[in-house]
Amino acid sequence: MNKVLLIYTGGTIGMGKNSYTGALEPLDFNHLVDSMPEFQLIKTDIDIYQFAPPIDSSDMAPEKWAQLVRIITRDYDQYDGFVILHGTDTMAYTASALSFLLENLTKPVILTGSQLPIGQLRTDGKENLVTSIELAALKDADGNARVPEVCIYFSGHLIRGNRSTKINADGFHAFDSFNYPHLCDAGVSFSFHDHHILKPDFTKTLMPHLAMDPNVVVFSLFPGVQEHVVKNVLLSKEVRGIVMRTFGSGNAPQTSWLQYTLREAANRGIVVVNISQCVAGTVEMARYGTGCQLKQNGVVSGYDSTVEAAVTKLMYLLARYKNPNVIRSMMNKSLAGEITIE
Repeated sequence: MNKVLLIYTGGTIGMGKNSYTGALEPLDFNHLVDSMPEFQLIKTDIDIYQFAPPIDSSDMAPEKWAQLVRIITRDYDQYDGFVILHGTDTMAYTASALSFLLENLTKPVILTGSQLPIGQLRTDGKENLVTSIELAALKDADGNARVPEVCIYFSGHLIRGNRSTKINADGFHAFDSFNYPHLCDAGVSFSFHDHHILKPDFTKTLMPHLAMDPNVVVFSLFPGVQEHVVKNVLLSKEVRGIVMRTFGSGNAPQTSWLQYTLREAANRGIVVVNISQCVAGTVEMARYGTGCQLKQNGVVSGYDSTVEAAVTKLMYLLARYKNPNVIRSMMNKSLAGEITIE
């Protein structure tokens, strides 16, 4: 029998109403199991690890990502796959972070959750949980993991974790990957899209990483953005990395003060990454003069990266390397399938 480790961090899937305030709060995992008798019918052997106490995903942080890495690494050889129950608000950040922290991953790490608590009649949590466990346990004809990468499963779709974005706060179709196809669509049967699934070297040993440097900031350009505000962000002493969300295919205002500030930031060793504010498409700084100016002033392309992947990748690289030129070079490489480089 295949064996999966189920890691319960908290989130809507296991929440219940506070009897005093009426607000939803994370509950003990036993509440989740008691609400789901189908759990006992799953044919995969399942072990459970629970965060104590469970957390709301709004409280997710780099130290919690390190905790997840330790849990997975500690018993890596004992399991065929891992399922992480996680709140939806920061799930894409966690999935992106784990894709970088779990170097040479050769087993499925599938994050899932729900939009309604599992104890409610119309919950989407039961299908998400059962299917995620089944996907995490699957192997191919050679005995290797069917989907050996960090993924999110939600509402019938398995998507690459570092390509995912939460798109809906209310609907069951809460996640999508605009710049990358689904890895699998789950209907009556599974429809895998094998040419989109990562093909790791199964002979390599997992290399876990724990450190993330959170001295990163995200800011979006907009018409009328003010010089003093941008300078306070870009030239802050604590900041080591900046994810700058620009217009269209990576364009920014042609103002001399912005060019000077970006050049000054780059000269101080701050890594500035350019990603688009659009949910689909890629950064092409050579297309227009408004993009070329950014490249000339030390800004590196984030290609078709999501903001979640760009932020966590930058945090990961800043923790591993001190040389900003090395980090800039690594930002232009696909480390875990997070960007498309033609």
